[in-house]
Amino acid sequence: MYNSLTRIQNTFGFFTTVAFVVAGLIAATDLITPRAPSTGLIAPTNIQVVKGRPHYYSSKKEEYAIIKFSLDADLSSLFTWNTKQLFVYVTAEWPGPANDTNEAVIWDSIITNPSADHLQNIGPVAMKKLKRSAEGKSIDPSRGLLKLRNQKPKYQITHPSSKIAETKDVVLKLHYNVQPWVGLLTWNQDRDIGLWKKLAGGVSENFSLPSLKSKNKGKDSQTKKKVQQK
Repeated sequence: MYNSLTRIQNTFGFFTTVAFVVAGLIAATDLITPRAPSTGLIAPTNIQVVKGRPHYYSSKKEEYAIIKFSLDADLSSLFTWNTKQLFVYVTAEWPGPANDTNEAVIWDSIITNPSADHLQNIGPVAMKKLKRSAEGKSIDPSRGLLKLRNQKPKYQITHPSSKIAETKDVVLKLHYNVQPWVGLLTWNQDRDIGLWKKLAGGVSENFSLPSLKSKNKGKDSQTKKKVQQK
């Protein structure tokens, strides 16, 4: 009645349906898992504005800002058995013309669950240490506890106008993106949704970028000292 090809198609269709149903159930479990991320501290610790080439491929000199910062955050509730990895990043934001907002990423990091450590793009020594720390664990919420002190930024801040010194009302903001094994990508939310709570804190106090750091200041001070000694 049915040839071999038809039977293979029916079997494949059945298993595909089962796989989609199971995947849907797995994704749905995230909705009943509480999330309550919070930030205790996010603040700049050292700010400099210099003029030069911020990137090796820059064709001209321009002003760019370097912001070191400290951060205390508890993102452990975002790690569940369906979490593959967490993408965390810090931005600097300041108001622009016509109520626009300028935004620049200054630091980011990918934090994997132990089950996804093999996806990390790190050296063999660091990989051994990472696997050793997670031995026997499929979930490690402690990886979501961030304690950074005077952290160097990965990226400098520039502006299309090539001018950024003395910019006012700048804030640092913490963002995250949860990447599950099965389901939708989710970002930090601005309001509570069921058992998922919005990020508590995550925004620094307003601060201003300093004036342009002159390379001649150090030379001038040394010259003054020599003159005073004479």
